[in-house]
Amino acid sequence: MLSTNTMERRLQLSGIILMLGLIVQALCLILGRGAMGFMIFACLGGLLVMVGIIVFLVSLVAALPS
Repeated sequence: MLSTNTMERRLQLSGIILMLGLIVQALCLILGRGAMGFMIFACLGGLLVMVGIIVFLVSLVAALPS
């Protein structure tokens, strides 16, 4: 359940995206065979992890008092 606070909601969203990326990477390492498994691991898993980190950092910077 997502929080009503904007910063908490962004942090929860970044955590969910990071977990999805790690799950994709773990499944590709376990089940993936050959080049296609590596491409999914590198592209989709890496992209989800990178987006999760960016959302996390942007939410921290946006929360700084001015």
